[in-house]
Amino acid sequence: MAVFSGILLQVMVPMLLIVGLGAGLHRFFHLDLNTLSKLNMYVLLPAVAFINVYDSELNGKVLAAILGFLLLQNSGLIVLSMMMAKLFKLERSLSAVFQNTIVLNNSGNFGIPVSQLVFHQHPLGATIQIMVTIFQNFLTNTYGVYQFVSGNGKRGKWTAEIWKNPVLHALLLGVVCRWLHIPIPSFLWAPLQRVADAFLAIALFTLGAQIAYARFTALPPLVYVSVFGRLILSPLLAASLIFLLGMDGVTAQALLIASSYPCSRNTALYALEYDCHPDYAAQAVLVSTLLSAITVTGAVYAARLLFPISG
Repeated sequence: MAVFSGILLQVMVPMLLIVGLGAGLHRFFHLDLNTLSKLNMYVLLPAVAFINVYDSELNGKVLAAILGFLLLQNSGLIVLSMMMAKLFKLERSLSAVFQNTIVLNNSGNFGIPVSQLVFHQHPLGATIQIMVTIFQNFLTNTYGVYQFVSGNGKRGKWTAEIWKNPVLHALLLGVVCRWLHIPIPSFLWAPLQRVADAFLAIALFTLGAQIAYARFTALPPLVYVSVFGRLILSPLLAASLIFLLGMDGVTAQALLIASSYPCSRNTALYALEYDCHPDYAAQAVLVSTLLSAITVTGAVYAARLLFPISG
């Protein structure tokens, strides 16, 4: 009960308040969604991506084990979501968004606060979550962008479109600066941090503006399929792989919990940027975020039950 109330009050309520503010202001002032999209895509997201990579502590042995798990898990989700899209006979652009809602999760501004709350006595858990976030950033800006570009009828130009994405450049620059131990001068680091700090509020604000006129009394059934895939199927697949790979303790707990987070906000941002069913993407993100208050709490409980920490 303490974990549930902690996640609800410290993570969910603040996020939903900002989403509500964005929705309310868009109804009153008819905000320019294209401007908000460009601000997120070309300023805020690159700053967050660079800082996440540059600031992380990458331990080779732990990273290799986690990377192996993440490759298996996300490959499984990609195949699973592709099969589901074919089963439902979705047209290409809708299939692209549908698959991204299942494969990509909100591992950063949702996952990191949750992991800090759950693993406050075990710092390794929070470190693993940062690694998962970095992996998700790369996946979003390669596989995720490819899905949106190809879904928008530009499959032949997907490589050029991906390389035009500033977030991928920021990630690669962060990796290079981290590995080569290149110091970032304070006159650059300070504005980078301030811009990155603004991302959470502006991204949630944009999501609120996107769903301001959505009718949640008549959600398309596909939204619930997306939410089921992200909140239920993903952690079930993760648990199976964790048992198969023989993982335990904090590592197993952190990876199981990390697999249970809601649809990525970036799915809604990219859907808006590439004009690829943005309403459906925003609905999937919001509904999965609301329901994750229950499902993530269940994942935390299951992780502690299945993979107890010795000592």
